[in-house]
Amino acid sequence: MRQYFSLLLLVALSFQAYSQAGVAESSMQEALISVNHGEEISIIPAPVSVIKGEGHFVLPENVTIQSPASAELKQAVAFLQERLSIPTGSYVSNVNAPTATATIKLILNDRINPALGKEGYELSITPNFITIKANKAAGIFYGIQSLIQLFPAEIESKEPMENIEWTAPCVEITDYPRVGWRGLMFDVARHFFTKAEVKQYIDAMVRYKYNLLHLHLTDDEGWRIEIKGLPKLTEVGAWRVNKVGEFGNFIPPAADEPRTYGGFYTQEDIKELVQYAKERFVDILPEVDVPGHSLAVIAAYPELSCTPGAENYRVRSGERIMDWSRGAPPIALVDNTLCPANEKVYSFLDTVITQIAALFPFEYIHMGGDEAPFNFWEKNDSIKTLMQREGLRNMHEVQGYFEKRVQKIVESKGRKFMAWDEVLNGNLTSDAAIMSWRGMQYGIQAAKKKHEVVMSPTTYAYLDYMQADPITEPRVYASLRLSKSYEFDPIPAGVDPKYIKGGQANLWTEQVYNIRQAEYMTWPRGFAIAESVWSAPEKKNWNNFFNRVEKHFKRLDIAETKYAPSVYDPIFTVSRSADKQLMIELSTEVQGLDIYYSFDNSFPDRFYPKYTEKLVPPKDATVLKVITYRGKEAVGRMMVMPIEELTKRAKR
Repeated sequence: MRQYFSLLLLVALSFQAYSQAGVAESSMQEALISVNHGEEISIIPAPVSVIKGEGHFVLPENVTIQSPASAELKQAVAFLQERLSIPTGSYVSNVNAPTATATIKLILNDRINPALGKEGYELSITPNFITIKANKAAGIFYGIQSLIQLFPAEIESKEPMENIEWTAPCVEITDYPRVGWRGLMFDVARHFFTKAEVKQYIDAMVRYKYNLLHLHLTDDEGWRIEIKGLPKLTEVGAWRVNKVGEFGNFIPPAADEPRTYGGFYTQEDIKELVQYAKERFVDILPEVDVPGHSLAVIAAYPELSCTPGAENYRVRSGERIMDWSRGAPPIALVDNTLCPANEKVYSFLDTVITQIAALFPFEYIHMGGDEAPFNFWEKNDSIKTLMQREGLRNMHEVQGYFEKRVQKIVESKGRKFMAWDEVLNGNLTSDAAIMSWRGMQYGIQAAKKKHEVVMSPTTYAYLDYMQADPITEPRVYASLRLSKSYEFDPIPAGVDPKYIKGGQANLWTEQVYNIRQAEYMTWPRGFAIAESVWSAPEKKNWNNFFNRVEKHFKRLDIAETKYAPSVYDPIFTVSRSADKQLMIELSTEVQGLDIYYSFDNSFPDRFYPKYTEKLVPPKDATVLKVITYRGKEAVGRMMVMPIEELTKRAKR
């Protein structure tokens, strides 16, 4: 410890000198983080306090975990036993009675430590034993996640590993979350993901202390949950034609193409998922997206539509059904909305919400409310009659009428109503919770009107967005790089924090066809959001964060979890010189990378020209190929950029 404090003093004195020289405060912050954490400590999300001691704990061949006889801790202990035994070969036992020979002690505090709250923990590692203390079982669980991250990356292996020194640095950690709502939204409607795959997603998210899984269960492309008494929702609404390619631009299916692609969760499946999540301290927020995004419902029960001919509608298979050329709200090419003027709609929703409330114990039910088109409503006589009767002046108020009635149904089942931020246009009472997705501003507005708010803005938290240049990514209409996600702050300045429940990232799956791609889109941006909602904002430091991310890339490799290496890809910026020549500027998110390039169609390596200044492509060149290196190691992907594409971008 003497060396540690001497080093702290040295850093402090150095900072004083740097300050006099005008060096930015961030340099001091980065230096302190380096002192506190060292190379061995790469925990994501960053803990509140880390004090590194001297020496290491060495995992013995026989490990005893002492824990309270708590049903809530059963899964946490099982997880720890599995991680410490399978890759290491150690024998790991569990006892409930106190024993002096315990290797790892899990302790629930007799006296509540107010600083830790319900999810905080204290982790102590000495050369001889490990202790995790918490007020509640959730804190023990999160302490275990941090502990696992302190062992070598090979601890993530699903099979025995040879010749590894199973050590963890001696350390004292105090940690607790910044906000209570730390979520990931998983869209299982656009593409169906099996019960086992949802469990796999839960297992990955809890490693980074997420505690909320938002399941988007219904949309134009599928209804994914069994509702007793409404069998067509899953007999018809859960199935569509299987198409592969660029979702949203498919040719409309022929009438005779088989509708065999899809699936749904039985109510027993849902109960199993809810229990699985609960054991891992995750709540599941169900979403039924209405009144828009309801084509699967209308295909099953066309009488819930306002529009004649709805009996001919089918579940969307990826063909174009909306015109967004004039912005929001979109112009619907088919009417995918439930009819606010139809009493059958509210009876239908009462049945659905009754069963949803019985299946999901979480206090909120999310009822969608986003992107509802108005053009079919505007020409409907029943809507006009409703407007006259209720004194509604426009379509926003028509949707507001719908939302208010749905809110009453939700509340009648003992749950709280939540919806996307468009419902603010309908003048809902402050009892309605808002999920702000169209940027931070709508969440700020909602909080100022005393709504509870969850921040999930496209600006930082949309995991379906491209992570690098469109030439390397599944094409979506926007991009979101890791460094931008890391800027997310769920509690904006000027807002009373008591109205901000927390934040989450959203994974929409139009272009995500399987669980491997879901992992690729989630990680590493999921690390950035996890740190944004758990760690104190003053701890944010991009270079330090990315150093830890790279350590976790190795962990994900060993765990066989897919992730995106897009952060290593260069960024292309194009312009025109005064004499109209195309100018190509290359940059990187990550410091310390070199970029090598070629215009001659060959594949560059580090012996090729290194990028140092803006490039002008040779007159007849057709392609620019680039790759990034760190020293002698290639870290980026080979990127093949057509000159024609760069020319198009320069014209914008």
